[in-house]
Amino acid sequence: MLTGFLPMIAAAHASDAVRVDADFPGGNIIVGGFEGDEILVHQDLRDTEGDWFYWYFRVRGGAGRTLTVRFTQSNVIGVRGPAVSTDGARKWEWLGAEAVEGPAFRYELAPACEEVRFCFAMPYLEANLREFLSRHAGNANLQVGTLCTTAKGREVERLRVGCLEAPKHRVLVTARHHCCEMLASYALEGLIDAVLADEWLRGNVEFLAIPFVDKDGVEDGDQGKNRRPRDHNRDYEEESLYPSVRAVRQLVPEWSEGKLRIALDLHCPHIRGPHNEVIYLVGSPLEGIWAEASRFAELLETTRTGPLPYRAKDNLPFGQGWNTDANLGAGKSFCRWASELPGIDFATTIEIPYANAGGVAVTAESARAFGRDLAAAIEAYVREEG
Repeated sequence: MLTGFLPMIAAAHASDAVRVDADFPGGNIIVGGFEGDEILVHQDLRDTEGDWFYWYFRVRGGAGRTLTVRFTQSNVIGVRGPAVSTDGARKWEWLGAEAVEGPAFRYELAPACEEVRFCFAMPYLEANLREFLSRHAGNANLQVGTLCTTAKGREVERLRVGCLEAPKHRVLVTARHHCCEMLASYALEGLIDAVLADEWLRGNVEFLAIPFVDKDGVEDGDQGKNRRPRDHNRDYEEESLYPSVRAVRQLVPEWSEGKLRIALDLHCPHIRGPHNEVIYLVGSPLEGIWAEASRFAELLETTRTGPLPYRAKDNLPFGQGWNTDANLGAGKSFCRWASELPGIDFATTIEIPYANAGGVAVTAESARAFGRDLAAAIEAYVREEG
């Protein structure tokens, strides 16, 4: 992990020192220097092809001062400003767009503030998953296992949820093919919570969930998107580069036993603008697959009860926008691969915005609520099929 440090701010007292770093799980920043109370930074792109926008760092020192953080290479501040935590990353809130001016934001440190963390959005790491799973320890409808070990020696979690003995149907859910897409993980939490609370799902459907497909990237604070030579979501043909993708390709056909109905891949889109501030399904070029995904979309729209709006008309059919063969030619995606599995009804990507969904703030809790909406729509879809 690369870490950036600011030199001590010139001042009469040591207590005036400000230190900036990313030396913790998920951290990502390069510090270029400072000008008075303005900190100059940019995101660490590492092995990313082109530009991307993930960053996460902390500031220690400077209590009682108003600091400005300025990104010097591109504007990578989201539509609600940065996410901010003052309790060591346990709770996060949006700073707000009013604190942002172009590629910079300002923040007033409280007089007693010892540390503040800033992130492009609300982080979700292995520690978050462990805390979530601890709340369900001993639940007979949740089995925690290991999919594989990464190239850096980390365990990739594999969760079986719901009906674990002779299920009638199976559903596959993946997240973090692009490791920076963190709000998707909160939605996965909500989905799992809903499955464990629903009697019919617990009795009829087994869910297989892979929370961190790019586990090393999550913990190292990588971008993940457009990783050279290819990212995890372009690794589903020929010989896979990444152990987690190889393991998914080996496990799922054996596990499914012809009962796999749905495969959902949870993602987050770009920073702002059309199709980046609404929840949407990504259309398949396979007519039958997209027809079933569209039926699911209608059920999701009508059964939704959470605060995040979803409208089926916001979906992105194949051939529109970025969803074309020209944009997807770098390798086969998870959904393209899953759509070819025997007996599957549909596979689709669901894009969950980082900060703003149809004018509503995306937070840890609102994303969890959308995950519960997903579970309700899955139940409605599967029960229609019998």
